[in-house]
Amino acid sequence: MRFGRVSGISKPISTLVQGTVMLPGDEAQTHALLDAVLELGCNTFDTGHEYAGGDGERSFGRWLESRGVRDRIVIVGKGCHHNADRKCVTPFDISAHLHDSLARMKTDHIDLYMLHRDDPSQPVEPLMETLNAHMDEGKIHAIGASNWTTRRILEANLYTQARGLTPFVASSPQFSLAEMIDEPWDNCLSVSGLQGESERAWYEEHEMALFSWSSLASGFLSGKLTRQNAHQYEGKIFHRCYACEANFKRLDRLQELAKLKRVSVPQLALAWVLHHPLELYPLVAAYHPREFEQLTRALEIDVSAAESEWLDLEREDLGSV
Repeated sequence: MRFGRVSGISKPISTLVQGTVMLPGDEAQTHALLDAVLELGCNTFDTGHEYAGGDGERSFGRWLESRGVRDRIVIVGKGCHHNADRKCVTPFDISAHLHDSLARMKTDHIDLYMLHRDDPSQPVEPLMETLNAHMDEGKIHAIGASNWTTRRILEANLYTQARGLTPFVASSPQFSLAEMIDEPWDNCLSVSGLQGESERAWYEEHEMALFSWSSLASGFLSGKLTRQNAHQYEGKIFHRCYACEANFKRLDRLQELAKLKRVSVPQLALAWVLHHPLELYPLVAAYHPREFEQLTRALEIDVSAAESEWLDLEREDLGSV
């Protein structure tokens, strides 16, 4: 496992971040999965206030408490996700969701707290003031934004700079080799493909940490789907959001190059993400210890600039590399 650093967080952060959205279920299996992931070197876990109606955080909190490992763990928490009735990006929701999450996970602080969605009609000033107030209380150590545009992140950080407050130090957009053609959920933001080129350039320039979600394109690049069996997955999120000719061509090339390198399709797809000159911490959703162990091998795979361009359809000939 590789590790990085994010301003405000004293602990190193594992390059691969295990998700918890799938945790509610058999408690013994959940704890066995988290035990194995930690043993494999992952100390960073992505959580969310709305995951499974809070049961994701509760399950994770019971594991933290039973294992006594809180001091070793980096929690990436998220709040202020919109609900069916209203947009929840307000100072009230920040405080309410934060305190819910602290209680559910049986902890007194969250290492990195992100606003899960944005509401551009809300001014950034009270949001940043509220987040900084909770940082002063020690309940949050660093702050970030999930599915926010770089324009809004910059607006928020310019305000904090002018007021001597702590800025956003991390962002969480979708990023994968496959380009998103439809939102899996409302108000999602992707920095994949040509549509995200300017956003990626901004992140590189500002050296902001990216906790990218769906780096395997919600399963489109998991190795299970092919052109031949794609019809079996109609109606699935990854089919609706990623099934197009350009992405199938990327998948064809992934399969070809993975065979040459003697690695799996998801390993190479994740290595492609990590190849980029960004401070990346991909979120992965391993359901079994073996699955996570296999994904860690992506850290060892070299992807040349030419291979990266070929996989992303920016050049036609890999043989001339």
